[in-house]
Amino acid sequence: MENCSQTLYAVGTGRYLGKDIRCFDRRPGQSIYYDRQHDRARSSAGRLRKRGARREALGRSRGGLSTKIHMCVDASGRPLRFILTGGQCNDCTQALDLISGFRPSHVLADKGYDSDNILDAIASMKAVPVIPPRSNRKIRRTYDREIYKCRNIIERTFNKLKHWRRLSTRYDRKAIYFSAFIHLAAATLWL
Repeated sequence: MENCSQTLYAVGTGRYLGKDIRCFDRRPGQSIYYDRQHDRARSSAGRLRKRGARREALGRSRGGLSTKIHMCVDASGRPLRFILTGGQCNDCTQALDLISGFRPSHVLADKGYDSDNILDAIASMKAVPVIPPRSNRKIRRTYDREIYKCRNIIERTFNKLKHWRRLSTRYDRKAIYFSAFIHLAAATLWL
């Protein structure tokens, strides 16, 4: 009589074959157990999830699920370009995409956009960066404080867009619908 704890393997595969084999020295209905419940159990990888929260520009921030709108405006406060990301996304990751293709004389931004590669990209556009340095920067840069006072134009543009309740609370589940409504709200600022 063979021992039931002996495992059967397919040649060359290393996979267990006798999962539900019943032995006559055990009770009927009792199967052979092996040490792992799942063949290749591991923690879930966030990039392989079924639901597309990352594609839908949703992300966790301090307040919960949120969406960030990165926007580029002209001197009159009219939106030129915007990018949607999740709430946890850093501001400086989208800066190069926002300013590419424009030829401004000055680029105004807050401390979140203070990085060397953004400053180099602005300098290659032959524009003046008006970005205050971060507090942890070793070499302090200077910037024009009087021109920086005009940065409230972007804040006023966001305030005008947030008058649309659908935009400020993000009723849309899909990023494409949310983006379409931002286009519609931005078109009213151009009128």
